[in-house]
Amino acid sequence: MPDIAIECRVCHARRPFTNPYLTCPTCGGQWMEARYHWVETAPKEAAAGWTAALARRGASLWRYHELLPICHPENIVTLGEGWTPLLRAHNLGLMLGHPRIYIKDERQGPTGSFKDRQAAIAVSAMKEAGITEAVVASTGNVAIAYSAYCARAGIKLWAFVTSSVPADKMREVALYGSEVIKVAGTYDQAKQIAAEFAASKNLFLDQGIKAIAAKEAMKTIAFETAEQLGSLLAGDDPTIPHGNRHPWHAPDWYLQAVSGGLGPVGVMKGFAELRDLGLTGRLPKLGCFQSSGCAPMAHAFQKGQRQAENVLNPLTDITTLATGIPGEAYEVLFDLLQAHGGVMEAIPDADTFHTLHTVAKMDGISVEPATAVAFAGLFKLIREGVIAPHELVVINCSGHTFPVEKHIIGDQYTRNMAPADSGVDGQDAHTAGREEGLLTALEELDNRVQRIAVIEDNPDAARLIRRILQAQGDFLIDEASNGLDGLRLIQQVRPNLVILDLMMPGLDGFGIVEAMKAQPALHDIPIIVVTAKELSPIERQRLDGKIKALLQKGSFLDSDLLTDIKQALP
Repeated sequence: MPDIAIECRVCHARRPFTNPYLTCPTCGGQWMEARYHWVETAPKEAAAGWTAALARRGASLWRYHELLPICHPENIVTLGEGWTPLLRAHNLGLMLGHPRIYIKDERQGPTGSFKDRQAAIAVSAMKEAGITEAVVASTGNVAIAYSAYCARAGIKLWAFVTSSVPADKMREVALYGSEVIKVAGTYDQAKQIAAEFAASKNLFLDQGIKAIAAKEAMKTIAFETAEQLGSLLAGDDPTIPHGNRHPWHAPDWYLQAVSGGLGPVGVMKGFAELRDLGLTGRLPKLGCFQSSGCAPMAHAFQKGQRQAENVLNPLTDITTLATGIPGEAYEVLFDLLQAHGGVMEAIPDADTFHTLHTVAKMDGISVEPATAVAFAGLFKLIREGVIAPHELVVINCSGHTFPVEKHIIGDQYTRNMAPADSGVDGQDAHTAGREEGLLTALEELDNRVQRIAVIEDNPDAARLIRRILQAQGDFLIDEASNGLDGLRLIQQVRPNLVILDLMMPGLDGFGIVEAMKAQPALHDIPIIVVTAKELSPIERQRLDGKIKALLQKGSFLDSDLLTDIKQALP
């Protein structure tokens, strides 16, 4: 049984851990923290024994049970949560010129979001406390996760959700047997109504970030990240827990979109405990992001205020981030940012949905809008130089795209193609359809394709450019990996556009530009240069008037390249 104390955030009074849901008897405070005796008394000795034990355990959240507030293992309610992948954002890193971006892929949880961690610990704590009926307010993901885990624990759940929550999510909540109450108002109003309902029925009300269970659940993201980074940096397999085989490692930055602030508050508590155990060094800097239509924390932070600027009428399509009154959670985040460094930014919805599409196209990661807010924030911080290229970044991929595709790709995302209805000249309908329906349609499609030649000797850079073009879906792409082959390719296929690197063996990009301008048949083909080279004034003069655009490798987004292409093509 873990030796745990409960400490009040306000007055710091402590008492033995008996029930994780009691308020502070000294000041009545509701924000409680778990403190683990063995971490505070003999951290280095404890860490050695703990990591040795971890080396023999399986890949789940519960491998860290000594630092979780569940006293009796028989009360654990699990659906296989935790130990989600830590993925390198390879193509995004190439596009941004930042090779050390990693995605903590929380989409792999049992119900598809990082709220599965919260539900696992919170519902286990409910079971241990003998709670049989509970109330929760949610913008979607919490209600789904709690419903699944409460069903497994035999706990009846009343889920209060806003009317802006997608109907598919509400149906999933109901599928697990929860009572769904739709509130025609803001999330903060839904929380108030849920609290009044719980009080009137004498039911347990989940307190979210103020309760011990939720914060303790989120700190497991820090534990997993540090352990997985240790494997990655040692060249080992990060999918297999290593315990004490490699040193643990904290990132330079941890990024997440915030609504109530639970995620980063819990994660930073986890990194603080790892630091106290001597397993990692300093805590990471925090990047916290909100939708600009509901950014009570970000707007206050930009002004240096420790009190949030409450938003009574959120104006955002990203309902999961529409917490307008964050309360003392913002004070905790503000103090963390002041102590360890970082930023808090507001991101427009339009940037969010564009970024959502970019992340899916570039690295095959389909994310929920709240995660896309964090990725848009990442793009902003890198472009502004706040995050340096050498810094290691971990971004919380909090959930899967669902059901927001209409905001991203619209309705016109397919091309229709039908086989012929009947046979022709004695042929059966299947053969005639292939020859006349399918092939004719493909030929008509080819007539609309713009042909682009990519001349680039770096395979990664060539793949990135090709992926951007392929994701747009309207280009026929030819490639060459050196200058001489590239010039021959251009002469042979006469593309509509050339995308060109400058530094290549043999004939360089400057030579290709000059050769094209000297040949009447190639003179008018537009050229876009994408280069890592810092051009001197003389080199810029050599290109002046001969190319349509100049992009710096590692500092452009897909939209930059596509904008220049659309402007260059006739």
